[in-house]
Amino acid sequence: MLNTGLRWIWVTFVVIALDQATKYWAQKYLQAYDALPIAPGFNLELSYNTGSAFGFLHQASGWQIWFFGILAALVSIAIFIGLMRLSWRQYWVCIALSCIIGGALGNLFDRLLYHHVIDFIQLYVSHFYWPTFNIADAAICLGAFMLLVHGLKERGK
Repeated sequence: MLNTGLRWIWVTFVVIALDQATKYWAQKYLQAYDALPIAPGFNLELSYNTGSAFGFLHQASGWQIWFFGILAALVSIAIFIGLMRLSWRQYWVCIALSCIIGGALGNLFDRLLYHHVIDFIQLYVSHFYWPTFNIADAAICLGAFMLLVHGLKERGK
């Protein structure tokens, strides 16, 4: 196991721990849908997402909660298997995949426990707001960005 990409699976657990701890904090100290300004362009605002990324399908009848939960579980299993096949020396890809698993599982836990995902980070420029997100979402985006950078570097070789 130490010779495979699973050596980096600890990153997954760090992402899950940070995600769940910050969501706990947000639920305890923030009022739902009441923005708390932190800095220009940055608020904390507790919200609940029953859809997928950026609220897609949030008004569906409930099937989307289970669909996205099952999808997150299957993707996490597939990535886990992929990590088993990678060398631990491919640390950039292994860390990226571990971030994606951590984010997917962090949001999956929310879906299973609460039937929605807890979001609380709000970024904006002027009157244009990015959809509210959480640490799990950020980890998924970071992992995807890392894979993109890796792919572009490999393509350039």
